[in-house]
Amino acid sequence: MTTPTATHALPHWDMTTIFPSLSSPEFEAAFSAIVASIDDLNALFDRHNVAQHDAAPLDNATLVAFDDVLQHWNAFLENFRTISAYIHAFLATDTRDNLAQTRVSELEGQSVRVTLLANRFTAWIGSLDVEALISRSKQATEHAYFLHRTQESARHMMSPAEETLAAELHPSGGGGWEKLHSSYTSQITVPIESPTGTTILPMSMVRHLAFDPDRDVRKSAYEAELAAWKRSEVPVAAALNGVKGETVTLSAKRRWPSVLDETLFASNIDRQTLDAMMEAARESFPDFRRYLKAKARALGLPRLAWYDVSAPVGEGVQVWEYDDATRFIVQQFGSYSQRMSDFAARAFRENWIDAEPRPGKRDGAFCMPVRLDESRVFTNYKSTYGGMSTLAHELGHGYHNMNKADRTPLQKATPMTLAETASIFCETIVRHAALKDATPAEQLSILEASLQDSFQVVVDITSRFLFESRIIDKRRERELTADEFCAIMLDAQRETYGDGLDDNLHPFMWAVKPHYYRVGLAFYNFPYMFGLLFGLGLYAQYLQDREPFKRNYDDLLSSTGLDDAAGLASRFGIDIRTTAFWRSSLDVIRADIDKFDGLVG
Repeated sequence: MTTPTATHALPHWDMTTIFPSLSSPEFEAAFSAIVASIDDLNALFDRHNVAQHDAAPLDNATLVAFDDVLQHWNAFLENFRTISAYIHAFLATDTRDNLAQTRVSELEGQSVRVTLLANRFTAWIGSLDVEALISRSKQATEHAYFLHRTQESARHMMSPAEETLAAELHPSGGGGWEKLHSSYTSQITVPIESPTGTTILPMSMVRHLAFDPDRDVRKSAYEAELAAWKRSEVPVAAALNGVKGETVTLSAKRRWPSVLDETLFASNIDRQTLDAMMEAARESFPDFRRYLKAKARALGLPRLAWYDVSAPVGEGVQVWEYDDATRFIVQQFGSYSQRMSDFAARAFRENWIDAEPRPGKRDGAFCMPVRLDESRVFTNYKSTYGGMSTLAHELGHGYHNMNKADRTPLQKATPMTLAETASIFCETIVRHAALKDATPAEQLSILEASLQDSFQVVVDITSRFLFESRIIDKRRERELTADEFCAIMLDAQRETYGDGLDDNLHPFMWAVKPHYYRVGLAFYNFPYMFGLLFGLGLYAQYLQDREPFKRNYDDLLSSTGLDDAAGLASRFGIDIRTTAFWRSSLDVIRADIDKFDGLVG
């Protein structure tokens, strides 16, 4: 592949295929229809007495009611997802958009009503004889896994009055704190000093300077970033205290043994699986520190500082302009299957991607389902191998969504542990392809980008897990100060990064990562590690026996809402409750570290 020099305009996603605009009559009509659907569902629930009640034998009237309610509930959720995704697409790309802010607020008001309906539905299922229901209803049989999980969720519900109050308070409670963090941090601007003067940049662009080849630029950006977080620490710390306070309170009220137990249930894994994975991760830390030391040698440094972790390695390596990245992804997805290649080509052709970093746009990358088999991919594209790899990763999520398109919304519900399966798989496809014909310098750069991601997902994720565990324990007793958050974060980084870095760490990572501010699901960290290592394990299976794997893989993706992680893994002969499996996945990364170490010399 050539090394292009031209700079191409990066695309914005096309949402006009859904509705012309947020202010269009078509959107207004669709939003009004959603509100009317909520009214209709309330009436339907009232008519069928959908609520918690004393257990009773399953009669024909209840059977008819279940089928009617489930059908209408699924249909509503499908439409509600499209409306929600459409509105949030505008806010994600410009948090200063006042109309989008207004629409989100309107949606939140309706979301409270939806939550109340969901609570009624859950309590109702908890009151039914689920096994009898599954034996007599085709719809129930098709939703058996969902029904069993819903029955367990019902055991952890507060009283109907308390659940109603929690839902109604959410927008001004944890949800309000989550929104504050998102809106406030995306609009932080940072003054950067340089020999030519002072430049004011959005926080997302300052953080992108961590990838700059000039160490002075990286250091200056790091110092300016920390100073900006220090200036912003009061509202951000208040937001974190607010979110975690609500999480701790509701988890205890719902009688979960711990917040972690609640998250494990939501993640479709058990404590044995988590412990096995985390043990294997800790065993790998010396290898990752070996990678950091090799990177320091490659950069001519005695030891890396925090601001060197994302530095590019090598000179004159390939620039991955966006257009070249799209062609490469389509081609390499085709090396796996024509279906996967056609999917990627369609995503690019129909403008599903928003790639340009710009003021007001949130940092990071994600993929969201929109309707049927359509998704939208959000990224802040950089013309590097990492930028291309991230794009392939997010398209993997879209491919996963496409494979679930024929499932109902209740069958599609996929925990984060399994949501990373296709994305890691697709990322691994392009990495192997990029390495195949690369020069030694390019191999070094590609391996470095891949190892940097793996390091973040195994080592940094462990530091985030430790941090969140500790602040949740302390938040049960009182609020924490920004200084305390910083101290706990530094302790977690020292435990995990060890002597791989010098003393220049990042005490404000708790302010950077939006994952800590997600209400309703704490520990939004270890599922990423699960996803990486599970995806690598599946890719290893693919290399061993390609055709049988292909016959099962798309079905696995379509079924991630139909079984727990252990059950799905067993289809490929994988036991995720043993440390051996996780060690074998980490062995793939160790081999890359060995190769990287050898290339650095």
